[in-house]
Amino acid sequence: MSIKKSAIALLATASIATSMMANDQIRIVGSSTVYPFTSYVAEEFGATTGFKTPVVESTGSGGGMKIFCAGAGLDTPSFTNASRAMKTKEFETCKANGVTEITGLMVGYDGIAIAQSKENPSFNLTKEQIFLAIAQEVPSKDGKTLIANPYKKWSDIDPTLPNREIRMLGAPTTSGTRDSFDEMVMEKASKSFPAYGEAQGKYKKVRTDGAYIPSGENDNLIVQQLTQDKAALGYFGYSFLEENHDKISGVTLNGIAPTAKNIADGKYPVSRSMFMYMKNAHIGKIKGVAEFMDLYVQDAMIGQKGVLKNIGLIPMPTETLRDVQKSVKARTLLTKEMVEKHTILPIK
Repeated sequence: MSIKKSAIALLATASIATSMMANDQIRIVGSSTVYPFTSYVAEEFGATTGFKTPVVESTGSGGGMKIFCAGAGLDTPSFTNASRAMKTKEFETCKANGVTEITGLMVGYDGIAIAQSKENPSFNLTKEQIFLAIAQEVPSKDGKTLIANPYKKWSDIDPTLPNREIRMLGAPTTSGTRDSFDEMVMEKASKSFPAYGEAQGKYKKVRTDGAYIPSGENDNLIVQQLTQDKAALGYFGYSFLEENHDKISGVTLNGIAPTAKNIADGKYPVSRSMFMYMKNAHIGKIKGVAEFMDLYVQDAMIGQKGVLKNIGLIPMPTETLRDVQKSVKARTLLTKEMVEKHTILPIK
């Protein structure tokens, strides 16, 4: 056999091997907030079935959607996690790239916890105070115009707040946690200030002078930084506060603590739903795709007494879970109307 033919044969063998590997193991990307829950289910799936343990990557909700929607080939992820609902633009990108059949799963609820080192005294803030601390521009003293944010310490915003440097560790723009924080904290708080004019209720630009520190997609790194930097605050999904309560403590918002009960009851001001999306074209082509989705939606995983509750998941009401289970069993296809309404359930 010639050298050229040998090289072609080797390439063909490598291509077949790669294809076999692609068909043999599920790949999941997406939200760092949903990552701990999906990783648990993946480990359980690998331990209790004949399938390989899925590979789960923390890429952020936006990053995950970008990878997930890039195409339907077997070299693309079968699932993406998201700490917010899929956006219309993402749905249209998926469709344009041949990802035309998607089934969604609502995982449960989560709150965005703002936390600090446990060594600090208790701290209570309002959304408006957080906004004024990290917005790029803030109202002038007379409230009529916008100026570059001059605040260096929390006490500069309100003399009743601690004489403590403003430093907020947060998510990057690719993160669903950042999307939710912008929507539920920044944009909502900006409604209180007429100086923003047409941007009132929409303003979400954050400072770039070091007071706001984008800290990547690994929320555990924020936890570590909070234990080392006593002045800093940081925000992330509630489960990271729950898992590290021996090192960090939650900041109360409007006097309400980030607890599982307050999030489930809707009392905590920054609560949200979490999702996972499945590429239906991979069912039967990548081993275990359908079975993994079916395991995830079981009561034993995400129900009121499910194991994911032990690592910080806030379960949805049983009635809602039944609707989600029925939708997943039917492999309900996501529609543009469902995406626009931020749901994975059929529109009634």
